[in-house]
Amino acid sequence: MPTRILIIGGGYVGLYTALKLQRGLRSGEAEVTVVNPENYMIYRPLLPEVASGTLEPRHAVVPLRAVLRKARFVSGALTGLDTAARTATVQPIAGPDLTLGYDELVLALGARSKLLPVPGLVENGIGFNSLEEAAHLRDHVLRQLEIASATTDHELRRRALTFVFVGGGYTGVEAIAELQDMAVDVLEGYPELDRSEMRWILVEAMDRILGTVSADLADLATTELTGRGIDIRTGTLLESAENGVLQLSDGTKLASDTLVWVAGTRPQPILGELGLPVDDRGRLVVDGTMRVDGYADIWSAGDCAAVPDPEQGGTCPPTAQHAVRQAQQLGENLLLTLRGHAPKPFQYNSRGEFVTLGKNKAVGEVGGHKVNGTLAWTLRRAYYATQIPTWNRTARVLCDWAVGMPFGHDVVNFGSREEPRGAFRQAAKK
Repeated sequence: MPTRILIIGGGYVGLYTALKLQRGLRSGEAEVTVVNPENYMIYRPLLPEVASGTLEPRHAVVPLRAVLRKARFVSGALTGLDTAARTATVQPIAGPDLTLGYDELVLALGARSKLLPVPGLVENGIGFNSLEEAAHLRDHVLRQLEIASATTDHELRRRALTFVFVGGGYTGVEAIAELQDMAVDVLEGYPELDRSEMRWILVEAMDRILGTVSADLADLATTELTGRGIDIRTGTLLESAENGVLQLSDGTKLASDTLVWVAGTRPQPILGELGLPVDDRGRLVVDGTMRVDGYADIWSAGDCAAVPDPEQGGTCPPTAQHAVRQAQQLGENLLLTLRGHAPKPFQYNSRGEFVTLGKNKAVGEVGGHKVNGTLAWTLRRAYYATQIPTWNRTARVLCDWAVGMPFGHDVVNFGSREEPRGAFRQAAKK
């Protein structure tokens, strides 16, 4: 009977582990099942460009059913685990729960936004971890420009043109940089507005932005952003976001309808309910081969696992590069285990770092050398173009980039798609 391999999660770890198995399994050697709430994987490094409109949202995702043709796909979410019976309980998008058996289990649940108990945050903030959030923010920023250009109310205008991002890591820096670049680029279509009226504010609790990269690279990014008028507040916290007023720990009060929360992530809460060992951050405790401690048949990697980092010490950082390499090694370890061989520990040295800051703007570090501007932007795009799974998606992304090169950003706001039945309901009114 073929070995049953169950993969819970369809992000980097889930997809790339399944791809490794799909390419390496012999006929009849194992059956692979992948479970994920959505039938696609989000290629997260491209979300900032979805937000700025330089990339179509559907081109930043990988369709799981299309690329995992040798695996069974189930659209659902993990709700329970019986390690003794080797079964997982899954809630599908409709209908009764499913019980899925396994011989080898991969938990690749990723992470979600880490929210702090800031008054008003849940009611007024938005994250930047999903395709929906990225697309919404593009429409939202364009809507704020429309509001400001049409009103004669000075306070409303100032409120509409104030954009606040909390969190100066990769996600926060790239998100504010891309959206600010887009807003400046489209101002030609808003003769009523002046660039100086816009306030873009990046709030970071630490003493510098981009705390996971070298200080030199962070300084390059800081110089670029401040030179464009982005106000970076380091050593600062968001204390309150009630009634449309954002209170910062430095005493500043800001009236704003745009609050983007990008202050870190945390593992999915269900990990702590499975009876498996977790660390003080809620991540699964795994050994160097990515086996969960105490369980020979359960594996994990990526943001939901504390994978040891033999090169730098501690645990691996939550980056796409590490998640992909962990998944490839995890897939190889599953193949080795199936064939009676010992799994190998994960080892990886980062090839470099890139931070996109808008069109033709980026900073990076490759082989110890710092690069910025158009060169860094081009190298970043070349790298991700070669990393996106399937030639189909690579071609679509390259076409988007090629078409966008000679043209500016589009000012079309599709905010109405968030209420698709609005026109239908309006038509029903007498």
